[in-house]
Amino acid sequence: MTDEDEFLRYDKMVEAALRGVVRSAVEEVMEHGLQGDHHFYITFLTDYPGVKIPDYLRDRYPGEMTIVLQYQFSDLSVDDEKMKVVLSFNNVREKLVVPLAAISIFADPSVNFALQFQPLSEAMEEDLLLNEMPDDDDDDDPDGTGGGKSEKTGEVVSLDRFRKK
Repeated sequence: MTDEDEFLRYDKMVEAALRGVVRSAVEEVMEHGLQGDHHFYITFLTDYPGVKIPDYLRDRYPGEMTIVLQYQFSDLSVDDEKMKVVLSFNNVREKLVVPLAAISIFADPSVNFALQFQPLSEAMEEDLLLNEMPDDDDDDDPDGTGGGKSEKTGEVVSLDRFRKK
């Protein structure tokens, strides 16, 4: 791409704005808890750089995993780069760290709302971050693999699949 092609990259602007919706929704839940029937389905790429999940979950869900934030979760936090949450798997509490750029689907079925994302390349993710946040010391990559990368750019796809007919 030429410099002219990189000027006013609306696709990147929209992608950043929509990932900001995910961040804002999680921030609301952090502040007020889940109200009414609201709950989130969050699908993310397990091999995306920066995803930190136990090895047995990565083995069980190679490539993609969906978590549900509804009743039993704790220590929920989010910043410009990543979301953290503790969930129970077979009565074992596990901390998950999910970069926002690793999220492929975010849905709140209670209001028929969903966003679907294309995975971001690391270069595009860096372009989208407005405020670089330092890594926490307790978030070291447990297996040291860092995962794979995608060269696709972000796109928004139809929400019709989640709407009432």
